[in-house]
Amino acid sequence: MNDRTATAPAATTAYPYSPGLEGVPAAETALGYVDGAAGRLTYRGYRIGDLVEHGTYPAVANLLWTGDWMPSHHLPTAPVPPAVMTALRSLPRAAKPMDALRTAVSTWGATQVLDWPATPDQARALTAFSPSALAAFARIRRGLEPIEPDPDLDLVPGFLYQLTGERPDAGTARALDAYFIVGAEHGLNASTFTARVITSTRSDLASAVCGAIGAMKGPLHGGAPSEVVEQIHKVGSPERAEQWVRDAVERGERLMGFGHRVYRAYDPRAAALRKVAESMEHKPDWLELAIKVEDVALRVLAEKHPERALKTNVEYYAAAVLQGVGLSPDLFPATFALARHAGWTAHILEQSADNRLIRPDAIYTGPGERDLPA
Repeated sequence: MNDRTATAPAATTAYPYSPGLEGVPAAETALGYVDGAAGRLTYRGYRIGDLVEHGTYPAVANLLWTGDWMPSHHLPTAPVPPAVMTALRSLPRAAKPMDALRTAVSTWGATQVLDWPATPDQARALTAFSPSALAAFARIRRGLEPIEPDPDLDLVPGFLYQLTGERPDAGTARALDAYFIVGAEHGLNASTFTARVITSTRSDLASAVCGAIGAMKGPLHGGAPSEVVEQIHKVGSPERAEQWVRDAVERGERLMGFGHRVYRAYDPRAAALRKVAESMEHKPDWLELAIKVEDVALRVLAEKHPERALKTNVEYYAAAVLQGVGLSPDLFPATFALARHAGWTAHILEQSADNRLIRPDAIYTGPGERDLPA
């Protein structure tokens, strides 16, 4: 019998452990800069507020892919290949839209020749295809036939047309386009990091985006706007806002749409979307209530938690815009995923251009080396 004492091995890495990799740089990027302390966000140096005011989602996506600012850049939605349509029709109507989108992207990837490294043309093709696929599923589950793309419409109004069968008015299209712009890119978040890890293995663009969709499906990443809608409905009226918020905070409940892992100031995306929401012709009836709840929540959170910077985040006014343009809450996460396609694919291009396999260390905490029992 070997009488060696089972002792824990020495630490397997010289670097300190950081749960969730918080504060650990894992990539260099020229795409987006998130200044959480000051509440600023830029894409390739351009302020998010300016991009919302003067840009379109296709122009912003092209900026992320190429570095070139072309405000007239046109990108319509693309047809859904027959194999993808067959896959979507085979899904149960109760399937979650995020699952349908993930399935569609995976099937689309199997119909394409996606050589490595990824290219901007691949990024454009997938970003143009995915809205058509989500719109097709949304109609199929309602017993309606999918609608072919209108090549004259840009991507966001084209998506709305394929959902409803009607061309959206300019204000509605503009509001959702603003949402797509602020959702396009946000640094090395969980889904973007997932896409870069998959790309680092020299896997293809569709596989990387499938992984990113899977990461975004988790409620800690992509589900908050629908929960904001539910929260606002629970408040009910401006007169109840003060008491409802105070009761919720006293119970230790989380107020949806407030606080962020990175931002310690008012989320600049929320500021841009609030401006858009307030200017919408068909804004939701509860927008006034949402503004009242926000005012109360910021004041109460500052009173109860002066040690924490709990400010409005993008999900709060994303809910107003998404509901205002007529989307059902269960489509919110998948619509967020459509917006993030530009950022995901831009990071995939960036990772492909200067690739190194992402393979971090783990600190072993199990037993030391030992013999099997007799």
